[in-house]
Amino acid sequence: MGQIMTWLRDPNPASRMQARLGQYYLGWLRMQRNLLAMVGLTIVLTLFAMAAFAPWLATHDPFAQDLGRRLLPPLTPGNWLGTDDFGRDIWTRIVFGARITLYIVTLVAVTAPVLGLLVGTVAGYFGGWVDQVLMRITDIFLAFPRLILALALVAVLGPGIENAVLAIALTAWPPYARVARAETLTVRNADYIAAVRLQGAGSTRIILGHVMPMCLPSVIIRVTLDMAGVILIAAGLGFLGLGVQPPLPEWGLMISSGRKFLFEQWWVATIPGLAIFIVSLGFNLLGDGLRDVLDPRSAGK
Repeated sequence: MGQIMTWLRDPNPASRMQARLGQYYLGWLRMQRNLLAMVGLTIVLTLFAMAAFAPWLATHDPFAQDLGRRLLPPLTPGNWLGTDDFGRDIWTRIVFGARITLYIVTLVAVTAPVLGLLVGTVAGYFGGWVDQVLMRITDIFLAFPRLILALALVAVLGPGIENAVLAIALTAWPPYARVARAETLTVRNADYIAAVRLQGAGSTRIILGHVMPMCLPSVIIRVTLDMAGVILIAAGLGFLGLGVQPPLPEWGLMISSGRKFLFEQWWVATIPGLAIFIVSLGFNLLGDGLRDVLDPRSAGK
């Protein structure tokens, strides 16, 4: 193990792979020194674990109703987080709701940033009328609040988890485009870009192979920080009945179902609300930590 650590920290790497792995290792060491970032990473990994092992962590069927055990308080034997108005176990529905939350987050994370990165790098690299057209389209999307625009899209497309993901993705890409454009403007006239261009590389190869990789750290940071907003928008759509539909155990939908019991049986709405709060906080803390690691201006601090 000591030899591996020495190999990773070698200031004179013998290969590109060794240099890259060494950078990852040093970044991990900086990440470990940030207590809040590690707390955020723990929360996010817990979300992944809950989603992956939901059938084993759950104590009941998430859809099974038992009206004889409805609205039981937390710490009840057999239902340690209580039950809802249909007698369904809240802990089980929270665990399976982690799958839905992770499903939405993952689909948005692999669609919106890719579209934004493509638009931003193309606009920044070519400039001129291409930049003007693409950025004005971006400004139009940015002019509307994301939740309002998502509500309008879902109202047109119809309720459902797929339409909710599509609506969130279509409203989430403009910030990534602005970030990618700003990064592209700083590197498009760099010497290494000019050297690649002199070697005969076309615009597509330069953008995909040299410009986009330079934009990835900033986009990754923005993605992590935006995941909390994605979770809140998805929960908001579910709360309004325009996202995930019953009886699926989506956290926003659970809050909506429990709001009428908020004063007497507070746990029905409060516990899924706490789940949304904790997961959103975890992504924010992790995003702050990744910014400190991936931002070259902060890496040396």
